[in-house]
Amino acid sequence: MTTVRYAPSPTGRLHLGNARPALLNWLFAKANAGTYILRLDDTDTARSTEEFARGIETDLAWLGIAPDLKVRQSDRTALYDAARDRLIASGRLYPAYETEEELDTKRARARLLGRPPIYDRAALNLTPEQRAKYEAEGRRPHWRFRLDGRPVAFDDLIKGPQTVNTVSMSDPVLVRADGSYLYTLPSVVDDIDLGITHVIRGEDHVSNTGTQIEIFEALGGNVPAFAHHNLLTGAEGEGLSKRLGSLSLAELREAGYEPMAVAIVAVLTGTSLALEPYPDLAALQQVFALSAVSHGSARFDPAELSSLNSRILHQMPYETARPRLEPLGLASEALWLALRGNLSVFSDIAGLATLVTGPVTPVIADEDREFLVQAGELLPPEPWDETTWSKWTDALKAATGRKGRALFHPLRLALTGREQGPELKSLLPLVGRTACLARLP
Repeated sequence: MTTVRYAPSPTGRLHLGNARPALLNWLFAKANAGTYILRLDDTDTARSTEEFARGIETDLAWLGIAPDLKVRQSDRTALYDAARDRLIASGRLYPAYETEEELDTKRARARLLGRPPIYDRAALNLTPEQRAKYEAEGRRPHWRFRLDGRPVAFDDLIKGPQTVNTVSMSDPVLVRADGSYLYTLPSVVDDIDLGITHVIRGEDHVSNTGTQIEIFEALGGNVPAFAHHNLLTGAEGEGLSKRLGSLSLAELREAGYEPMAVAIVAVLTGTSLALEPYPDLAALQQVFALSAVSHGSARFDPAELSSLNSRILHQMPYETARPRLEPLGLASEALWLALRGNLSVFSDIAGLATLVTGPVTPVIADEDREFLVQAGELLPPEPWDETTWSKWTDALKAATGRKGRALFHPLRLALTGREQGPELKSLLPLVGRTACLARLP
């Protein structure tokens, strides 16, 4: 069975860039009748908080993502300890005693000599006596994974055939001197234990994949398929930072954006597919495939999000909007259909509804007063429907000779108090004849 995971660390709020892998994994899982796992990578105890963990689940639910399984790395330490011990026993994980200052000196010396600043594996040559001496000094080792130092090839589902040569890489530290784990080992152990078949993540992880494949193989686990997508950036190509709250999902939600507008922009920016107002994730899943993801940049344009948000609202059926209209006392299909075409965010509906319910302050220019008095005299009797507007304006045109803007604009200003707004042919029957007469001089 296809099994994917989304693995955020609860060290900040999710932003638009984080939403991209969350959604790509979700769409891939649904397209393949697979399982979606939310894995909170909370081994960074200094910065991980319960508040951020709850915030991640809230943000995913808002987007329409309901994980099939939720796990936390902080609950799974025994698995990582067992994997650590196996790697030590097999000689793939070895202790190193250098301080960070000593490592910095080594890297600086390598650069001066024109060599790549990779770790020299000096720790592998330590004698038992030298190790005992370091221990007696109070030094505690960090633990490095001994790479094979070979080309590691894999077929990326987005980028195509890739090769990462681990010979040019330092043996990575998997366990800190205090015994805590860095990201790499717990991630691989979890992927093996949870049966992850596909790892879909940002292209900034491509270079890590060679190391991780070697660890998969060293632990005897099945190597998943990898897919590395382009990263969402700001308009100028800058990265989106979750810790700075840049375009956080919470902020976008509070600003009134529809979750589907955010989801569509997060998924389809930087792909061969156009940003269209799909009604839900199921509809988006029908058109999306990893093959649509571009190899180029994926720059987010706020104007595209705003435009898409409006288009979603303009097409939203009444039955979809009704549960949100009912608490506002605006659950009328005719009202919704008349006003939805002028919404930028859903909350605009309350202000627009006053065009029907009032109060409205008519705007009447002196030069239009006589014309508007005549308009009131020619106002048709009720009942009204969507033909009433054209009948009324045809009669006014014949009586006054006015046409175009000179005819329509004074009527709009008087009836709505606004330069622009909903089509008056739809609005007029909702306002009614009594209220229209009250707004005319």
